[in-house]
Amino acid sequence: MKMHIEFRHLRTVRAIHEAGGLARAAEQLNITQSALSHQIKGLEEQAGVELFVRRSKPMKLSAAGMRLLRLANQILPEVEALEAEFNGLRDGSSGRLHIAIECHACFEWLFPVLEKFRKLWPDVDVDIRPGLAFDAMPALQKEEVDLVVSSDPENLPGIEFSHLFDYAPVFVAASQHPLAQKSFVEAEDFRGETLITYPVERSRLDVFSQLLTPAKVEPAAVRQAELTAVILLLVASNRGVSVLPDWVVREVKYSSDYVTRPITEQGLTRQLFAATRSEDLEKPFMRDLIRLAGEEARALQSA
Repeated sequence: MKMHIEFRHLRTVRAIHEAGGLARAAEQLNITQSALSHQIKGLEEQAGVELFVRRSKPMKLSAAGMRLLRLANQILPEVEALEAEFNGLRDGSSGRLHIAIECHACFEWLFPVLEKFRKLWPDVDVDIRPGLAFDAMPALQKEEVDLVVSSDPENLPGIEFSHLFDYAPVFVAASQHPLAQKSFVEAEDFRGETLITYPVERSRLDVFSQLLTPAKVEPAAVRQAELTAVILLLVASNRGVSVLPDWVVREVKYSSDYVTRPITEQGLTRQLFAATRSEDLEKPFMRDLIRLAGEEARALQSA
């Protein structure tokens, strides 16, 4: 005879074992005692063996019943965890948030944001992928990532760009550098200079996309460094000059080793966005991340 064991059967066996009697187990399962007795009888008929020792008080499981209890203790916790996960997805308290970053300097700004986010949303699975290593926007459309930090908004179906903050790319040089005497720098000032940049494509760097490439100016040399701290160390040692977001070099403003200057007389202004799929903006944790990101950025700029 085949047995057709349902989750309710496993819950019944577990409840009777824990409660030690039908009345308390029925109350725990929120069913009548007669319905519970009927369910046990049907399960025993399927099994062909007694599952409970009825003459004992409190009511005990037989050897066969203990075998079924072990099965219940294996399966039910996994089922309950799955139910909790699905409930979390429905009410927006859990989910996946995989982030791609097209802005190399943004790692330093984003980590404090994620630390605050983790405490607010401990059940959201967060991961970060450097968006410079792959094509982030198609990955967002294919649901391979859930948010892209980018300074280049595009008109893409189903994709929403939420403004995070404005920033100014600024020129950074050692205090004794000749260009430190200028009140602002222009494209021509870079012709004889070693430009120190992050190791990314030129099209992703503000100094090239917004200044040098349109002006058809090539620096004397380009040197790359992975970390902002290394770039600033090289600049302070007069090994070259750099262009960095103003919020990255906030501490430089108070150091006598460096100067920062606007790019062109009017200065450059850029914007940073969080790109997400439109329907994901309804998720409370997504709205919270975007809010925290903007708050952290404004705090950095005012420091």
